[in-house]
Amino acid sequence: MSHTLGIRQAQKQKTRQALLDAALGLLEEQSLSSLGLREVTRAVGVAPTAFYRHFRSTADLGVALVEEALGSLHPMIRTTVSADGDPDERIARAVELIAGHVAAHPAHVRFIARERHGGVQPVREAIQDQLARFGEEVKRELAKDPMSEGWSDDDLLMLANLYVDQMLMTASLFLDTLEEGAEEERARVVHIANRRMRLISIGRRHWLD
Repeated sequence: MSHTLGIRQAQKQKTRQALLDAALGLLEEQSLSSLGLREVTRAVGVAPTAFYRHFRSTADLGVALVEEALGSLHPMIRTTVSADGDPDERIARAVELIAGHVAAHPAHVRFIARERHGGVQPVREAIQDQLARFGEEVKRELAKDPMSEGWSDDDLLMLANLYVDQMLMTASLFLDTLEEGAEEERARVVHIANRRMRLISIGRRHWLD
């Protein structure tokens, strides 16, 4: 009996993931607010009623996509502000980590970039919740750095959110460098991202002056 339940659960999870993957593919060309559940179920090859076994609505599916897109990024975000190594080397490493993530997961990055200010409120709120978590995690990492001595919690959180916002902006810019022959554009984005991160870093060093 438990074996049968295990098979059913595995099949349910497989169908759920197929719905997420299909939706993500369809969202390459449109916003979530215009996506119909029949489009998604048609792409997977299941009946529309099957959708409701996994999600309450397309907004609920969108929230699950936010978790899929951002939930696994927490370790990487913390790594980008690690206090280890030379500051310029840390910035260069952070930019390369972001570039690598965009290259590996462009559809997820495009989804977040579009829906962060999109028309589906639960999805906007889910993204903001994840970004707030990033900010708190980055703040804790920054607090470990001797350079943060004397900083208030509010100022550390402000700095953390500056870093998080810059990482998101950099990820969005890298989306335009994925096509073949875009090496020059990629180099330009790397240059801009390094300069912007360095500017934040310089401001940080002199904040308490």
